[in-house]
Amino acid sequence: MQANTTAQQQEKNFQFTLSKLSHELRNPLALINSELQLMVSSHPEIAAYDGWDNIMDSLEYVKELLNELSDYNNSGKLTLLPTDLYPFLCTVLASVRPTLEYLGISLKADISSHLPTFPLDSVKMRQALLNLLRNAQESISHPRGEIMVQAQVLSNGICITIQDNGCGITPAQLQDIFTPFTTFKPGGTGLGLPITQQIIKAHGGHLEINSVPGQGTEVRIFLG
Repeated sequence: MQANTTAQQQEKNFQFTLSKLSHELRNPLALINSELQLMVSSHPEIAAYDGWDNIMDSLEYVKELLNELSDYNNSGKLTLLPTDLYPFLCTVLASVRPTLEYLGISLKADISSHLPTFPLDSVKMRQALLNLLRNAQESISHPRGEIMVQAQVLSNGICITIQDNGCGITPAQLQDIFTPFTTFKPGGTGLGLPITQQIIKAHGGHLEINSVPGQGTEVRIFLG
């Protein structure tokens, strides 16, 4: 019991520190961004400087990181409403299908029409699923890309599976993928999967990931 209490307090302290850090950084970041916009509006020739695009890209990255820090801190705060899972999942898949088609990645679905109504924070659960679908998409770099999404009723709840035939994840990487700020992707923040895990845990569920390097990854979400 003592160990659990200590871990919970450490998590609270960590989230408080991130929240304070995010808050303290937003104001100077907004000021820097405003000053740069004023500079380029008064002196348009600045935009032709070789390093200008790099500066703006770096600012966008910092803003994205701060937004993900906020998402991480708020991932356990849910507004639960009874949600019909079948149309909910169909809507999520419909939102990513055009992008996957453009990339030449086949999206297949096997979603039971008998899925129950389930208490969800639909905004945050959608975010969690989109994070996983984006990871699947980004893992595929060959012309035979395929993502399979399944959802089925279990005796003690439901299982949502997202499977891809991408590059896979090594056993060493699997040990750290839920650690905040750990990323194996260029330009990644290392917060996508920790946010996803927090959202699933807040819904009373858990994640399981199986992966074979060079063959693909299977992520299973258990809710119940």
